[in-house]
Amino acid sequence: MRNAVLKFIVNIVGFYLAARFFPAITYDTPSALLWAGVVLGVVNVLVRPILVLLTLPIKILTFGLFTLVINTLMVMLTGALIGGLHIPGFWLAFAVAIFISILNMLFFTGK
Repeated sequence: MRNAVLKFIVNIVGFYLAARFFPAITYDTPSALLWAGVVLGVVNVLVRPILVLLTLPIKILTFGLFTLVINTLMVMLTGALIGGLHIPGFWLAFAVAIFISILNMLFFTGK
């Protein structure tokens, strides 16, 4: 349970840092960031494994780099589900996915 809460917090911080670094990424209220962190966690648990399995041949051909595209799609889906979070485009969602991936790597590597 504690690990899940920490992952939600890391997701929230990732969205916040991306919004600060890229002015085009906006949010209406801070609660939109909170919900985005929770929704991204749920989407990663429910949808991401299906996409990873379906795109396994592409992941093998790209030596795993297609995982970044899958992460980007999860961020775009989160942005579509959360009304107060505005991520206008694939490349900005890609940047958010990179931020969140790096933060997750820093917090959860070696545990």
